[in-house]
Amino acid sequence: MNFDQITDRRGTSSTKWDKYGNADVLPMWVADTDFQVPPFILDAIRQRLDHGIIGYTNTPTSLTDAFIGYAERTFSWQVDPDWLLWLPGVVPGLNLAARAADRHLIIPTPIYYPFLAIARNCGLSEHLVPMIRDDGWRLDMEALAALPPGGIIMLASPQNPTGRVFTRHELRELAELCSERDHLLCSDDIHCELLLAAGAKHTPIASLNEDIRDRSISLFAVTKTYNIPGISCAVAVVPDASLRSKMRAERVDLTQGAGPLAFAASEAGFADTSSWRDELRAYLAANAQLVQDCVAQLPGVWMEPVEGTYLAWINVADLGLNNAQAYFEDNGLGLSPGPQFAGDGFVRLNFGCPRATLQDGLERFSRAANKAVG
Repeated sequence: MNFDQITDRRGTSSTKWDKYGNADVLPMWVADTDFQVPPFILDAIRQRLDHGIIGYTNTPTSLTDAFIGYAERTFSWQVDPDWLLWLPGVVPGLNLAARAADRHLIIPTPIYYPFLAIARNCGLSEHLVPMIRDDGWRLDMEALAALPPGGIIMLASPQNPTGRVFTRHELRELAELCSERDHLLCSDDIHCELLLAAGAKHTPIASLNEDIRDRSISLFAVTKTYNIPGISCAVAVVPDASLRSKMRAERVDLTQGAGPLAFAASEAGFADTSSWRDELRAYLAANAQLVQDCVAQLPGVWMEPVEGTYLAWINVADLGLNNAQAYFEDNGLGLSPGPQFAGDGFVRLNFGCPRATLQDGLERFSRAANKAVG
């Protein structure tokens, strides 16, 4: 796959690229990539299109089989097909999980911004627990342990926006806390294939033991890996029958199922055993290093190394900007604002793009940062 290929996305109603119209602002904000979808995904969509009718569609058995095979092959995790609930996306899954649990929310921050809307959407109380920067970002286990029992922890794993890939030891600690404090846990694992750091390994927390398995809702999708969020489909792995039944009941009048084209693309992704993902990870790891090297040379900014995702979480607080998002846009670069993720003083930069695009973006970032410090 030629990840250096530049595809002009302007004028396609692209959420990312059409945001700034004709202004000279390079968009590096919303989390889709600028890479072409791999041919085997497009072939699966074309094959389904060739049938000629795109009607209401039940979840294909072959899709369920593909996910079960993926879980076993990738994580040595044996998933029962009865545990699966197919959804139109991960964000609806987060909200359905919260509605079904009907418990107070516990949310480590900073966090992917739809997490921060769940309490309002579902009429629930929430506890936001800032992560600790201590030789890298980590969960504040002491603060989590001090919260009232009987909640539901809402986790992004790998973590968005910090790029942390939690270790098996960290997840075991979190699982033990859930057991001790009678918490449920909902894990958004959508970035689980995008592991960039040497030795990084993703562990679905539900695969650790039976107790956390029955307390967990795990959300998976191939949309980030293969860059197909425009035909979104996700699966919730919900081993507990009562919780799964409640989620299914909540879904009825709130969300439609995914469509046949999304099913076809997702099946092709979960069934993929090619080298494509390895090539993508290697390209993204090199991009991540370029971002790290750039930030390290600039005054007033810092970031921790990105272990997973294609997102860099950069602290610009020392630049003294009143509105970092607006400042960088005025200097030709569109970034996501930290406060959107409950992360004041930060911006998020999406480096899932061809190398030439990234180099352009980093040059703009460097000029703007140097300008801010005079």
